[in-house]
Amino acid sequence: MRKIGFLFAGLILCASLRAAQILIPMDDHQHDHLRAYGITYKVLNRGGEAKWLLNYRYGSFMFPYTKEDEQECKVMGVTFEVIPDAMAAGILTDISSPEKNMDAVKLEKPPKIAVYTPSNKLPWDDAVTMVLKYADIPYDTIYDEKVIQGILPKYDWLHLHHEDFTGQYGRFWAGFKDRDWYKHDVSTNEAMASKLGFLKVSHLKLAVAKKIREFVAGGGFLFAMCSATDSYDIALAAEGIDICDRMYDGDGFDPQMNSKLNYDVTFAFTKFHLKLNSTEYEFSDIDTYNTRVQRGVTEQNDYFSLFEFSAKWDPIPTMLCQNHANLIKGFWGQTTGFDKALIKPGTLIMGENKAINEARYIHGEAGKGMWTFYGGHDPEDYQHRVEEPPTDLSLYPNSPGYRLILNNILFPAARKKHQKT
Repeated sequence: MRKIGFLFAGLILCASLRAAQILIPMDDHQHDHLRAYGITYKVLNRGGEAKWLLNYRYGSFMFPYTKEDEQECKVMGVTFEVIPDAMAAGILTDISSPEKNMDAVKLEKPPKIAVYTPSNKLPWDDAVTMVLKYADIPYDTIYDEKVIQGILPKYDWLHLHHEDFTGQYGRFWAGFKDRDWYKHDVSTNEAMASKLGFLKVSHLKLAVAKKIREFVAGGGFLFAMCSATDSYDIALAAEGIDICDRMYDGDGFDPQMNSKLNYDVTFAFTKFHLKLNSTEYEFSDIDTYNTRVQRGVTEQNDYFSLFEFSAKWDPIPTMLCQNHANLIKGFWGQTTGFDKALIKPGTLIMGENKAINEARYIHGEAGKGMWTFYGGHDPEDYQHRVEEPPTDLSLYPNSPGYRLILNNILFPAARKKHQKT
């Protein structure tokens, strides 16, 4: 009987040793923070489940051990630890303590991702598509025709980047009107507007913006960067108003445009004013460009700080702010930062440069869905200029600025856990 008892205990011990979890730490021990998100996405995509350990080692991931996942981590250069289930249970118990600002969020279904981008790549890159490719996270590209045809409900998450929803071609006319890529952009957009039955490109872009608004209202997640942030809200507010000068649509703009804007329909911004000089690069006073110049903001002193939220009571902003750095290096874009005085009440500011009253990272709800706006163009290229080559992300595998993008990509997988406040 004693031998049988020892044998039984040995079998239990062996079984407990085999039962294990993979822990992907997201602190400074992590070799490649960006690809860690790709590993977690792959686990979900294969039908597995994972836990996002909010504020535990700066937002670590944990999921049941498989040899396949272990090999994937090694191939992608992601730091991982294989821990027994008993240790994993201890971590979860520690996280659940009311005294700890931590939580464990279950990730279940990988979001189906769409990136709004033209088929003809214009002479700038897109930080989101670059990091999706680097992390090996799948996505589809869509543009105006597919949006108008009603494809958006097929997706959970939509990204907009260096786009202009006002029909002014990024206001690049003064500097780039003679470039072949600019002429091609104008001709292809005009052809698409005509094909889809719109008199002007601005009318087409407004229709696209309204389709996106329906997508969010129905429960979709929208993420926008650079000029897509403010130009999107401007397009919605300017419905029925001609804000495009003759070089953009063949006729003049309404000089009374600023008195006619409808701020009730926008996501993030209110009481802004449009720039009447049509050769000026800026769309409106939403962007803090002038303030940055006046205050002497440079690459050496440009930083923004992330807010800290309650992991147990505000899991969504906590997820969106998971990072191994609280102070994020700033970076420019056509739209770099948002004047806090022009942000709607109720909008959540998650990252700011307090010294110049600038928000860099904001979030809100619309209907059943959510949106996040992130100022700037490329987190690892401070002043990315038109026609410059794309960033090589293998040189920045621990980028805190790019982590914020990936937080947004992954958090819809936890959509069943709603914000409590």
